[in-house]
Amino acid sequence: MKLWLTSDNVDWDTERYHYAVEQMMLTLFPGERPEYPDTPVPSSLTAERNAAIFTLHRGKKLTNMSALVFREKGWYNGVVRFPSEKLDEAPELVYHTIQRAVKQAFYNAGSALLGHDLPWGSLTGVRPTKLPTKAIWEGASPAQAKKELEKTYRVSPLRAGLAVDCAGHSVAAKRSLKGDEVSLYIGVPFCPSRCVYCSFISAAVDKCLPLVAPFVEGLCREIEAVGGLLKTTSQAIRTVYIGGGTPTTLSAEQLEQVLSAMEAHLPLSRCTEFTVEAGRPDTITPEKLEVLAAHGVGRVSVNPQSMNAAVLERMGRPHSGEDIRRAYAQVRAAGNFAVNMDLIAGLPGDSPEGFAQSLEAVMALEPENITVHTLALKKGSQLMENPEALPSDKEVERMLDAAWAALREKGYVPYYLYRQKYMSGSFENVGWTKPGFESLYNIAMMEELHSILALGGGGVTKLFWPKTGKIERFANPKYPQEYLRDLEKLCGEKAELAPLLLEAKGD
Repeated sequence: MKLWLTSDNVDWDTERYHYAVEQMMLTLFPGERPEYPDTPVPSSLTAERNAAIFTLHRGKKLTNMSALVFREKGWYNGVVRFPSEKLDEAPELVYHTIQRAVKQAFYNAGSALLGHDLPWGSLTGVRPTKLPTKAIWEGASPAQAKKELEKTYRVSPLRAGLAVDCAGHSVAAKRSLKGDEVSLYIGVPFCPSRCVYCSFISAAVDKCLPLVAPFVEGLCREIEAVGGLLKTTSQAIRTVYIGGGTPTTLSAEQLEQVLSAMEAHLPLSRCTEFTVEAGRPDTITPEKLEVLAAHGVGRVSVNPQSMNAAVLERMGRPHSGEDIRRAYAQVRAAGNFAVNMDLIAGLPGDSPEGFAQSLEAVMALEPENITVHTLALKKGSQLMENPEALPSDKEVERMLDAAWAALREKGYVPYYLYRQKYMSGSFENVGWTKPGFESLYNIAMMEELHSILALGGGGVTKLFWPKTGKIERFANPKYPQEYLRDLEKLCGEKAELAPLLLEAKGD
């Protein structure tokens, strides 16, 4: 798609807004690729069939952002106006004002050409709940926050209500977190095999078996380094989440080694939530569950993604619905675990009826949490490289709408959500919970409420400054080989985070 960003009387750094324009382009017109012609805007545009021209014009009282969009169906001019005085504010405020205007003008034109609104309107970000959370935190009522989403961003009433429901949990989580607390994420980058939709950093354990034991040794050293960091900064760990990959790919003895190192070196006395993603039923055994229970793990995941045998086979998951039920029964027998179960709407070969049957089968087990994901075509996944016929956007919408109704009827409530690029129908992932079983880690991580230290393969540390909202990220090496190669450097870098962690803490 050809894209021109112009102005006749405002000096704006147009390249800085390319990302916002491209986000909205992909939301409105999936599959398009941006092209920024070196030539000026043509004097005659009658031949254009795939282009957008953004023009910023400052008037005495109002400034117009115009998005003139051309498609095969015709053209439409979307316009957004804002007070001209906003262009005289601080540079970052000016940037956000123009960014929002660019996206909304593009959305106004694009949705008119499509002939319908999108479920999340002009919102393109990963975290739509941030807007109502901020509004409610600053004194708005839930009804006011919902109205703002619908009116300003043209979010559908259904999605706006969902975001506001989740925002209530986010506000409660924010109130519960203390300034001297952080969360901890540990990435275990191994899986028994790779699912076709997966792009997470993981290695099939049958091909990387010699790396598993050295990785565990290295992880224990990094745990010790982080323990030293938290001792220096006088901070406690509030929540722990061990993900991957599939952490229970490790043996019971290796899990014991990691969890013992955590108890020896980390300040866990104030930890109120400890999650381990067991995930795949082919990695769950009574011996591993016994280790988790003995070390205070209180929440695990048993993730079917689907209970349909044909869909599971197409995904490359070598288990059945009965295997899921067996693993779930083992979890219930092993200790007082809260259980999360994941399902994915939009998988190859699935249907609204098949997805509903999977959801019914999962709800019958009565896990404390059910996460309903929408399929996202991720770069690096087999499904992106070799796309199959997928359910249509309308079929995915039927899956999600029916799931919402069924879950609410069973007493589950939505408590966190997020979006991803290339999602079917531009929908969302939603975590549902029985009241009182919300995952604080999931809320804090998705809504970026406090600092999260990340260890292991592919973990991304996020330091958060509560007073300003500033965030700095520090990524661990992605793959086991790189992680082991850079381990000494990595442990040293963890110690060097102390001044930044203290600054973010406010000391």
